[in-house]
Amino acid sequence: MSSGDLGCVIVAVDSSEESMNALNWAIRNVKLRPNDGHLLILHVQSPPSIATGLNPGAIPFGGPSDLEVPAFNAAIEKHQKRISDAIISHAVQICSKENVNYKTQVVIGDPKEKICQVVEDLHADLLVIGCRAFGPIKRMFLGSVFSIKTLLWRQVHFGNI
Repeated sequence: MSSGDLGCVIVAVDSSEESMNALNWAIRNVKLRPNDGHLLILHVQSPPSIATGLNPGAIPFGGPSDLEVPAFNAAIEKHQKRISDAIISHAVQICSKENVNYKTQVVIGDPKEKICQVVEDLHADLLVIGCRAFGPIKRMFLGSVFSIKTLLWRQVHFGNI
């Protein structure tokens, strides 16, 4: 595929400076097809329970353990949406300054799984992800972009995409 043949380039963004640097890199370096090529700005929003680490918890002494507090969940979801909207808005400002053809998408779930799913579903030509360069200890606890790259490499090379 030549450099001007890219139809769909996905740039996964989050609140980090590194992801916005990756978006800027893609804008400067990736050549899209003239008529239908576009960047897809993808943000994966964590589910409320994962995002906050908060849980009202079970009612002690034999109360129902799967009790949900709708107002609590709604507040967390609203907060997560505001964060996602701010991230996408910042990325859109970057694209607008450069007159780039872009689309946006926000999905909810585990970033590793959802990024790979969107790449597969859209048959993306390229995935661009920023890297925070975590050391081995932080990477063990916080995860790594490397695991996404490895999963995508396996899918591409074993014919799943």
